[in-house]
Amino acid sequence: MDLTAPQTDSRGEDLNWLLHRAAQKLNATAQEVAVKHGVSTRGQVILTALVSHSCTRTQLSLGHMLGLDKTTLTAELDRLERAGLVERKPDPNDRRVRTPSITEQGRAVQRDVAVAHGAVEAEFMADLSPVEAALLKALLHRLISAERGTPDSGSCL
Repeated sequence: MDLTAPQTDSRGEDLNWLLHRAAQKLNATAQEVAVKHGVSTRGQVILTALVSHSCTRTQLSLGHMLGLDKTTLTAELDRLERAGLVERKPDPNDRRVRTPSITEQGRAVQRDVAVAHGAVEAEFMADLSPVEAALLKALLHRLISAERGTPDSGSCL
């Protein structure tokens, strides 16, 4: 691929359009894979956060970390809890506060979906060389962290 001569159409140089189209294409396939395992892509993001951040987090702090509003997070946690993937316990110091944790079944689903999402991502970037794929990721990381100088931990879902 010649990076000095971009393919253009009426929207081809609009970065916003390009990023959204790439995200839509990748997310559509990732969502299909997640649903086959009984979760949504958003559910997988929550399960991954619960696995990755083993310290106890309240629902509120989990929502802040993921960039999800309280209503959206609660609805998704309700679905995950009904499926036996997450459990929520009241905080011993404040019964209004709930602390979600992932179950063993949730860990297994999270792991399976993560592997499947890895395959989806590899297929999505199959037309890129390994160097191009690594460069794309590095540049995107730089763009999302440029404003604060730290990696962005929020969700785009």
